[in-house]
Amino acid sequence: MRAGLRNALANVPGLEVVGEVGDGDTLWRALRETPLDLLVVDVYMPDFKPVEEVRQMRAEFPALKILVVSAYDDQAYVVGLLAAGVDGYHLKDQPLADLQLAVQRILAGERWISGPLVNRLVDQHPVDVPAPVSVLTPRQRELLGLLMQGYDNRSLAEEVGISIKTVENHLTALYRALGVSSRLEAHTYATQHPEVLATPGHEVSQSRQEPVSAPHLTVLLVDDNARYRKQLGRMIGKVCPRSSLYHAEDCTEALRLVEQVRPRVAFVDVVLQEMDGIQCTRRIKRLSPATRLILISAYPDREFRRLGLEAGAVAFLDKKDLDSATVCQVVEDVLNVGG
Repeated sequence: MRAGLRNALANVPGLEVVGEVGDGDTLWRALRETPLDLLVVDVYMPDFKPVEEVRQMRAEFPALKILVVSAYDDQAYVVGLLAAGVDGYHLKDQPLADLQLAVQRILAGERWISGPLVNRLVDQHPVDVPAPVSVLTPRQRELLGLLMQGYDNRSLAEEVGISIKTVENHLTALYRALGVSSRLEAHTYATQHPEVLATPGHEVSQSRQEPVSAPHLTVLLVDDNARYRKQLGRMIGKVCPRSSLYHAEDCTEALRLVEQVRPRVAFVDVVLQEMDGIQCTRRIKRLSPATRLILISAYPDREFRRLGLEAGAVAFLDKKDLDSATVCQVVEDVLNVGG
């Protein structure tokens, strides 16, 4: 396959193929050792997590053009990779002349999607489905969130640590719960009803009782450390069992959720892979002025604090000092401001 791609690209004027790789680890070495203008990549290869690593490439090499060449044509998968930052998506079964045109268009600053995919994406009408017949399980919410980022079944299995067959069984149950019949319909449903992705506070706090008088709080947790997000979510759930918790590992996902749910409060880590938390705070504040933003950091710094407060954060907290009592105070402050 690589030989065929090389032969096709050799006929593109002004283009020089400077290397070939066959797995994710070798790809990253090549990216960091060789100045590149264009990466032509089949994301279905060993040691490579497509959506996550495309986002990392976009952060480390913002000028790099990325063209995916794949046999995989699932709409939700394509949408996820485009959202992650690829410049084009070309199907392997399309003519080589189209590949050459795709490369030329992308290097000229345009985007490219193979014709059959364009038709299917344009012809896809919004899905009108009823509310879920049951509350999603934690596993179903996790898989739905990853599905929305463009993960295929193999990537889902690797990310979650279960077999592909088990993933298929979970997805079947997920579709049944949402009242949909495909990945794309599930993606569309979650876009229209983002509340299905929220984790109930009483669930993560492991509390069986939910005080009737407890206020409802919509909270966004932005941190690229999944274990810490879970820990912080557990503290918030204990303080406010009726909270709805949304998780984001980077600013791109955070902004998508903010636009959909307008959280009452957001905890944002200062250090994020794609963009620093201060920039992320500034963008969240522009998008949702009413959201109360709390910056958190394992490395508290006076300058970070100053920049964070200027960006719109109402507090800057040290992760080491962030316990249930501190979270309780933050929640009370949020609820006492603006009603």
